[in-house]
Amino acid sequence: MKKASLIFLSVGLVILMAFPPAEINACTRVVYHGSNNNVMTARSMDWKTEIPANLWVLPRGIERNGLVGSNSVEWTAKYGSLVTTSWDIATSDGMNEKGLVANLLWLAESKYPDFDPNGTKSGLAASLWAQYALDNFQTVAEAVAHFQNNEIVVVTTFIPGTDIYTTLHMSLSDATGDNAIFEYIDGKLVIHHGKAYNVMTNSPTFDQQLALNTYWKSIPGSIMLPGTNRAADRFVRASYYIDAIPKTDNTRVAVASVFSVIRNCSVPYGISTPNEPNISSTRWRTVSDHKNFVYYFENALTPNTFWIDLNKVDFGAGSSVQKLAADEFQTYSGETSALFVNAKPFEFQGL
Repeated sequence: MKKASLIFLSVGLVILMAFPPAEINACTRVVYHGSNNNVMTARSMDWKTEIPANLWVLPRGIERNGLVGSNSVEWTAKYGSLVTTSWDIATSDGMNEKGLVANLLWLAESKYPDFDPNGTKSGLAASLWAQYALDNFQTVAEAVAHFQNNEIVVVTTFIPGTDIYTTLHMSLSDATGDNAIFEYIDGKLVIHHGKAYNVMTNSPTFDQQLALNTYWKSIPGSIMLPGTNRAADRFVRASYYIDAIPKTDNTRVAVASVFSVIRNCSVPYGISTPNEPNISSTRWRTVSDHKNFVYYFENALTPNTFWIDLNKVDFGAGSSVQKLAADEFQTYSGETSALFVNAKPFEFQGL
């Protein structure tokens, strides 16, 4: 291929000074390790305006291009995937037929490497970053081995119609419970790889989130947890609660428990803080069941959670791209794989 008493008050002040309001962003992602290989990944999508989402079935065999010019990476999808898009220009979330899950979250500190259109490295538009992983890998370890070669440069640009420059980091998780966090810091790709890295939010960079969480581990979570909707506080709450809920192989209990954690770390709908413009309402949530290949979706403005059993989806090469519209707050209930309809593929945003 071309390829997170007075003592508490003092800590709070330190956190605010270290991570000022202007750098507060949204979204939370957490991975649950239950018993008997019961692994689930949950995420919230938080944004300050509506961010229309649709669900898509993307079969194997689709040929793709990195969309950054003549030196774009090119590939053919090895694996089919079920994805959630943002504005139908990017894959923001999804799971492939092998149980690999990809999540894109905002990271204001991201600084991508310069891309040379005539250089030796191939370019990949940020809108395709998660899709590239879902198309090509069945485990986190495979993806880490590939990306750490640094043969591909992720290239970003402004969100269409805005002056917002796209700055993202990506998490991957798989059916074994393995995790990896991919961040571009000061122009270099930094990868945190291991089952322990099961929580991710936004600012600060992941190494700082880990350092902050280390402090809170010395304080019993049943006595006190940071309660704001800031990214650093959500990281601490998610880390505590994902370990506190039952470690079970009962799918119904596990899904309910994991949803309760991601809801606890969500931002209430309609929240708007004038001095903290990047605190954003949760627009939708997903839970991906790696073991049973089921993808759950919940929109904040609809009354029901629905799900798709990937075992009932045709991912065969040559089969149709299919769409389940959710961008106008359509209401669905239960298992909805039969409600997808054939559709013209959406177009990823390139340069």
